[in-house]
Amino acid sequence: MTDRFPPRSTCLPMESISVEQIEDSAGDVLWDSYVNSHPHAAGYHLIGWRHVITAAFGHPVYYYLAKDSQGAVRGVLPLVYLNSRMFGRFLVSLPYLNYGGLLADTLEAKEALLSHATACARRLMAGHIELRHTKPTDMSWALRDDKVSMRLDLPQRFDDLMKNFPPKLRSQVRRGEKEGMHVRTGGVELLDDFYEMFSRTMRDLGTPVYGKEFFNEILSRFQKDTRLCCVYRENKVLAAGFLYGFRQILEISWAASDRRYARMAPNMLLYGSVLRYACEQGYRIFDFGRSSKGSGTYRFKEQWGAKPLPLYWYYWLSKETKLPKLNPQNPKYRLAIRIWQYLPIPVTNLFGPMIVKYLP
Repeated sequence: MTDRFPPRSTCLPMESISVEQIEDSAGDVLWDSYVNSHPHAAGYHLIGWRHVITAAFGHPVYYYLAKDSQGAVRGVLPLVYLNSRMFGRFLVSLPYLNYGGLLADTLEAKEALLSHATACARRLMAGHIELRHTKPTDMSWALRDDKVSMRLDLPQRFDDLMKNFPPKLRSQVRRGEKEGMHVRTGGVELLDDFYEMFSRTMRDLGTPVYGKEFFNEILSRFQKDTRLCCVYRENKVLAAGFLYGFRQILEISWAASDRRYARMAPNMLLYGSVLRYACEQGYRIFDFGRSSKGSGTYRFKEQWGAKPLPLYWYYWLSKETKLPKLNPQNPKYRLAIRIWQYLPIPVTNLFGPMIVKYLP
């Protein structure tokens, strides 16, 4: 559904909107109160992510809050500024995460927030602004809609979910246990094991890895909403996932598995285990994360019964005529990816965080 705002009346004056930048804890309370009441909010809109990003990456952040003449909050827009010689200058809502973008109750609040965003971009000489929305909205900005979020409706009981899986999928989920694997779900005590698996997988994909402190900040800031799930064979971690819950949705924000043990299907045990956890914790939707339409990851998620939810990424462009393509699918990064895949993991863990902090 497109975000809809009440039509302007020719008999009523336009709503007076002021916009301020949130910079203190008093503003934090106002911000989260609005986000928690908005039906289209994602967990990444919460103010805690502002603190995670500044602590882990040190980027300037611009969190704009719109108020009406009575002082009531009518909209919010979180923005993060990335600036590097290699990738350029731009604002994103939000980098590193699947969702973000603008929330507003009225057309006036929306326009005021967008006006402040473009003014901020011009002041910083940014090449573009990227807003990551889960719903279409009336905007004149350029649109990219080649990504989807893969989501699965959950029953109350995991056994009911398993019954709906094809026999081959059920067999793959159970194979890990037959191979002597076991699963642990917890918090920061599993971070080293998660990061060991995640950093290996990112190296194998040719992608720079986030620093461990990024995940530590998330676990510390969102203790009640995050969990790590790790699959072991004896004492060796073979697959791992990072879970984040908001309202009725549990998302696996990051997942990794050791391709050397692919024949044992540890990743299938991982996903089966997190789906069981989601049902037991009362979540009604499982979010497998975003994928490109028709890609390998899309088909992997589709086999679980997940359905695509279209994503809408909006772009304000300064002097650029083409939409930015700062992703592994860009052919200009093909050689760099291939070289990265052959580097030792200690090397990629050392230099990866220095690079990936500038990739949204």
